[in-house]
Formats: sequence, structure tokens, C-alpha cells
Amino acid sequence: MCDESKPVDGEVNDNKYFSKTAATDAEVTFEHRSAPPETRLYKKRWVIVFLFSLYSLCNSYQWIQYGIINNIFMRFYGVDSFTIDWMSMIYMLTYIPLIFPVAWLLDKKGLRVIALVAAALNCTGTWIKVASARPDLFPVTFLGQFTCSVAQVFILGMPSRIASVWFGSEEVSTACSIGVFGNQLGIAIGFLVPPILVPNVDDLDELAAHIRVMFYITAGVATFLFVLVVIVFQERPDIPPTHAQAAARRISPENYSYTASIHRLLRNKAFILLVITYGLNVGCFYAVSTLLNRMIIEHYPGEEVNAGRIGLTIVIAGMVGSLICGIWLDRSKTYKQTTLAVYLMSLVGMVLYAFTLDLGHLWVVFITAGTLGFFMTGYLPLGFEFAVELTFPESEGTSSGLLNCSAQVFGIIFTICQGKIMDSFNTLAGNLFLCAFLLIGTIITGADCSILIYLGICSSLIPQCPLMFQLMFKLLNTEKKHWVV
Repeated sequence: MCDESKPVDGEVNDNKYFSKTAATDAEVTFEHRSAPPETRLYKKRWVIVFLFSLYSLCNSYQWIQYGIINNIFMRFYGVDSFTIDWMSMIYMLTYIPLIFPVAWLLDKKGLRVIALVAAALNCTGTWIKVASARPDLFPVTFLGQFTCSVAQVFILGMPSRIASVWFGSEEVSTACSIGVFGNQLGIAIGFLVPPILVPNVDDLDELAAHIRVMFYITAGVATFLFVLVVIVFQERPDIPPTHAQAAARRISPENYSYTASIHRLLRNKAFILLVITYGLNVGCFYAVSTLLNRMIIEHYPGEEVNAGRIGLTIVIAGMVGSLICGIWLDRSKTYKQTTLAVYLMSLVGMVLYAFTLDLGHLWVVFITAGTLGFFMTGYLPLGFEFAVELTFPESEGTSSGLLNCSAQVFGIIFTICQGKIMDSFNTLAGNLFLCAFLLIGTIITGADCSILIYLGICSSLIPQCPLMFQLMFKLLNTEKKHWVV
């Protein structure tokens, strides 16, 4: 039923700075050379990560299901475009105040409790929407979307935690990418399916019937996944997959202070830089996704279905980018170099998309949107894994929660500002607004912050791993010429 993991005692990860894996393995070597803890990889780890991906998919699908047919829901509920934009932005707004208590719950109660709450809230929200398929019930459909947005808070911080709790050190980035993959696939389906299920028909009764069918399908899938989570989802494997997890299990929950962890993260200058750059990049993606229907319809009237297909292209390309980046990181551990390259190409992709959108050729938009998506969406798992490396031994849920919080804040700001710029000027001006912030993010990412990275890692390791502090500086003195961040 399970396969043995390979021992890694004494092996120092070839990461270009002192990483989570190197620190923990070296600590185990110093303290437990005579009796290394048993580690094992269970086949069920794949079931856990794919089940998580599925209910994450169901939730993220609903994020964009209103925005991609913005003009149709405007007419059906009799509201303006900005109101429908809030059906997407509510996902971002809800996340900001709730991420800290949810991250605390994740640390205190564990994966299974958080998974159950997420699946239950998502299921509840979908059934509320089923009752809202009437033109006079917009407040009800907003309540359903709000409930699903709360479920999202219990989902976004889990990929890195599942990866570290269930997977071996050589699989962590790949597993995290699979977790993010489900979220991206849900967005892709959210771009593709609503324009097909809800055509732009004139008769409101017929339109209500189409909307009701879409809501029923979503509710059925969410209910099935909730039942699976109740039956299948497990807190953690009986035997830890790595020495890092074995060491983590020996730390008493009473000895862990969530508030102190937040304070340490906020003093980690390298992590704060990552929080800012991650928020800029992912915030741009949220704005483009939310306003995509408006952009396409402005230049290509009546092309709601193709607007959805372009969104699908963005996300599918990003899913490929995520998996490639995850596999590459597992093999190379070149976090900073890879992050900079992907960020720079995100900027290039955004510039290409901005200047080709109004050429009158949809096939060109498909190509440039796919290029944008490959790099911009492919950046998501990079940020998570880079954060884990910079902030070890802090909780993965806390660091990823802060990253996502930054993304939601920038997402709301960018969506509102770009929407207003598009209303006042044109689509090109709105997209150039995003390009400017991607340029800022690229400059920050490319800045020479090697010293900040080392300081950030040292500040988190020194209080808990004094032997690691000595080992790191020994390595710095002996191999200094070969380390490039």
C-alpha cells in the first residue's frame, strides 16, 4: 500500500541559498544521526491532492461564472456592469479579513477540518444560487456567491500545506502545482461553460431556465465532492514523508504562537518583497479575468462564447506553465532566477495582449492571451514555493495566506481602476495601466536582494536552529564563489 522514501540524512539541497530542505535535513543529521526517523510515501497522497484539486476547481469555477457573461447577467438582474464585477471581486474582498483566522484554524485544527468546512460552504452556496434564478432575486444570488467566497478562504492556503504534509522533498513543488492546477482548471471551466449553458437570448423566462440549469449542475457537483471529502480526506499520513515533517510533528502545538509567526514573517524583508511582487502579478491576472468579457465585447460584439474561449486559453496555458515550473523547481531549486524569468515574460505577454486586442483578428488575441496566461498564471505555484523556502520554519498556511491576501488587495484595486479607465478612455489604456505595475514588479523581483534573502532566512532559523546558523556560515565561507541568488 505504500512505497519507501529514500533516506536523505546529511544531504544538503543544492538550492542556491539555505533552504527549508537543507536546514531540516542538516538538523536531523546533527541531532539524530544515530536514529533517523522513519519516513514513508503513501500512494493515498495522490488521492488527497487530486480530491483537493477537484473541490478547489468547483469553487474557483464560480468565481468567474458571472463575469464572463457580464452583459447577460446585467440584463437578467437589471443591474449595472460594476455590480456584476463585484460578483468576482467579492471573492477577493472576503479573503482579506478572513485569511488570518482561517490560517490560525489550519494550524490548530489541521487539514481535514479545513477541507470539510470548505467543501460544506461551497456546497451550501451552490444551492442558495439554485433558488436565485429569477430577475428579482439578485440579493439571493449575491448571498450564494458570498458563501462560496468564504469557502475559497479555506481553500487557497492549502496546496503548500498538503504538499509538505503528504509528499517527499523531491515532489513538493510538483504536488503544490497540482493543487494550484485544480484552481486554475476551475477558472478555465468558468470561462468556457457559462457562455455555452447561458446563451444571450431575448426571452427572460428562457434565460432563467438556462441559468437554473447551470446552477443545478454546479450544486450537484459540489454536493458529490462534499460527500467524497467526508469519506476520503485524511488529516495526515501515519508515517511522515520527510524528516522535515517528522521534526515538525515533535513540536507541541502549545509551543507554537500564531501571532509571533505573523510578526516574524512581517519582519522578513525578503518575504515582504515577494508578497508585494506576487500581489502585483496575480492582481493583474484577477483584473484581466474579471474584465475579459467587457474587453472582448467592446472590440468583437456578440462574441460572448469566444470571450469564454479566450479566457479558457489563458488558464489552460497557465496550467501547463504551472506544471512545468513545478517540475523545474523540484529539479533545479533555482527559485529566484525562475521567478524573475517568469515575471519578465508575464510583462512581455501583457504588452503583446494590450497592443493586439483591437487588431480585429480573434486568432491573434487567442495567441497573445495564451502567451500571457502561460507565464502570468504559471507564476502562481512559484510564489507559494518561494515563500515556503524564504520563511521556513514558519507555517506554510500562514505564508501562503499572506501572499493570497496581497493578491486579493491588488486584485480589487486593479479591477476597479482598470474598469474606470476603460469607461473613461479605452481598453488599451486599461491594459497599459496593468503593464505599468507589472514593470514595477519585474524591477523589484530583479533587484539584487541576496542580502535580504540571507537575512530573512537567518532571522527565522537562528532562534530555533542554532546549529544551522553555524553550518550556514561555514558553507558560505567555503562555497561562497559558487552561490548565486
